[in-house]
Amino acid sequence: MQQQPFKSGKVRDIYDAGEHLIIVASDRISAFDCILPTPITGKGKVLSSISKFWFSQTAGIIPNHFISDDLADFPQEFQEQEDWQGRAMLVKRAEVLPIECVVRGYLAGGGWKEYCENGAVSGIALPAGLQQSQQLPEPIFTPSTKAESGHDEPISFEQTSELIGAGLAKQVKSTSLRLYSFAADYARQRGIIIADTKFEFGLIEGKLTLVDEALTSDSSRFWDKEKYTPGASQDSFDKQFVRDYLETLDWDKTPPAPALPAEIMQRTLDKYLEAYSRLTGKKLDLA
Repeated sequence: MQQQPFKSGKVRDIYDAGEHLIIVASDRISAFDCILPTPITGKGKVLSSISKFWFSQTAGIIPNHFISDDLADFPQEFQEQEDWQGRAMLVKRAEVLPIECVVRGYLAGGGWKEYCENGAVSGIALPAGLQQSQQLPEPIFTPSTKAESGHDEPISFEQTSELIGAGLAKQVKSTSLRLYSFAADYARQRGIIIADTKFEFGLIEGKLTLVDEALTSDSSRFWDKEKYTPGASQDSFDKQFVRDYLETLDWDKTPPAPALPAEIMQRTLDKYLEAYSRLTGKKLDLA
């Protein structure tokens, strides 16, 4: 029997599994907060595999919600979903915090645009004269709202404290920066610059917990360390490749989004797979 999700996001579908949840990473891809009509076949497996890898690597910094990605461990009624193999995770339920926890180590994307306008990002003043894609003096925490649809909006740390409380806001900020610093150092040794990333956190029995995805090509900007040159857009291992293509079109970044050509789809998947291989030292079988 085909199970129905009780919640669907831009990329993930969430299923009620009693005391736990099941998160399934689809092959959908979004850009500029719009879901594109063209799925990237195999992308969901890459995302789940990268998240699982980082959950393991960062467990010493903060607990996470991951339980298992083996269908045999799922409740009986979900075990026959063979198309979920490699893309589904059984996870603990959490009280998810209503913010996206963004950490930026480099000046790119919306951060670069904001800096060009006022010399600051999310209310954090930065030195004058920085270039596009330049490394920041130190990573900065730039949270945003979490929109069910439409665009997430940047908020200040003060606004974050108002939303979730001052003590929890400080904990979320320090944990986000620790996670980013650990992952950025690890990835750099493997030829990848993590320019920025976003985390989501929840509370499980009152304890801060890493949830959703972690340091994937969808939630991060991954750049090729060997090709990195400040002052321009970078060669990337993430969906920046799709964003750059969409920027060449006459599209106002509101739904419906345009379809992707086959070449863009394949090159995007190849980028995701290369990121996985560099980070883990393994090749991912999508069969």
